[in-house]
Parts: sequence; structure tokens; C-alpha cells
Amino acid sequence: MPIHVTDQITIADWELTESFVRSSGPGGQNVNKVSSAVELRFEADRSPNLSPAVKRRLMRLAGRRWTKEGALVLFVEETRSQARNREIAETRLAELIRAALVAPKVRRATRPTKGSVERRIKEKKVRGEVKAGRGKVEE
Repeated sequence: MPIHVTDQITIADWELTESFVRSSGPGGQNVNKVSSAVELRFEADRSPNLSPAVKRRLMRLAGRRWTKEGALVLFVEETRSQARNREIAETRLAELIRAALVAPKVRRATRPTKGSVERRIKEKKVRGEVKAGRGKVEE
């Protein structure tokens, strides 16, 4: 089933690979029998829906979850339910892509105002006087 990220972006089935493995953690004997953990692999580098700029931002956001082949791997084992873990993985993928869609605001260097510089220097002088007054008292 395709994942709808935004109105314009939908992740197709061929871009996703799901594998189910045994989960660690609580669950008793259920953990040893059922493969409830989900490993969702999104072939981001080959995705036609994402622009190169979005792919770069997604790679930076993904960190260690980004593979050398250009895939994003999400591993979810939060619940004992395979279906719920699957939903969580798909939601996290959509959130990551939405975060990558937002272009960072360009920072333009500005100079401090004359008033702010004067206030800073005045405060530094006041602090210096306070500290100078902490010296040994001469009798």
C-alpha cells in the first residue's frame, strides 16, 4: 500500500521493502515465536518523487539510518504487534520526508546595532568594577 506524504508526494510500493524479524525486549514466550519487529527500507536515492535537494536533506536527517546504497532503513520494535510496528515505521518515514521537504532558512550575517554594542561594553565595565572590588582589603 502506498504511503501518502503530502498531496504531491506518494511513496510507491516498489520503493519500499519490509522485512519482519524477531523483536527483543518484553513479551515472554511470544518474543521467541513471533517476528513482530519491522525493518522498513525506503530506496530514497532511486525515488522519482523526491528532488535532489530533498534527498540531501533526508540523508542528513537520517544519519546512521542511511545506507551506502542510498536507502533509508527504519527499524521499529516498540510494540508486540507486527501491524502496529508497521504503522509506526510508515508514520516515521512520512515524518522524516516531510521534515526534509522544509528548506532551511538562509542565514544572512548582520551587524550588531550601535546601541547594543554600547550596552554590552557598559555592562562589561560594570562587571569589571564589581570583580575589582572583590580584591583584598587594604587597611
